[in-house]
Amino acid sequence: MRHAVHPVSRPVLFRDRVAGFELLVPSTAAARHTAEWEDGNTYPVVDVDISSASHPIYTGASRAVDIAGRLQRFERRYGSTAHTRR
Repeated sequence: MRHAVHPVSRPVLFRDRVAGFELLVPSTAAARHTAEWEDGNTYPVVDVDISSASHPIYTGASRAVDIAGRLQRFERRYGSTAHTRR
């Protein structure tokens, strides 16, 4: 086996600042900052934009979709009444 081919796996702290959620897992991700974990040790930190603690699918929160704007655009383009075939 060749040496120095594979990246080094080490414990890395993934932090979702929006939800205040932190997870310590083994990873090869590069990190610029460090932070102290609950066990008192200092680990490299990777800040993530979204995690299972803040993602709408996992939290049950949903987004409001702009249906009114789509309907108005459709009516402007094709008229307010649709012709039906009898």
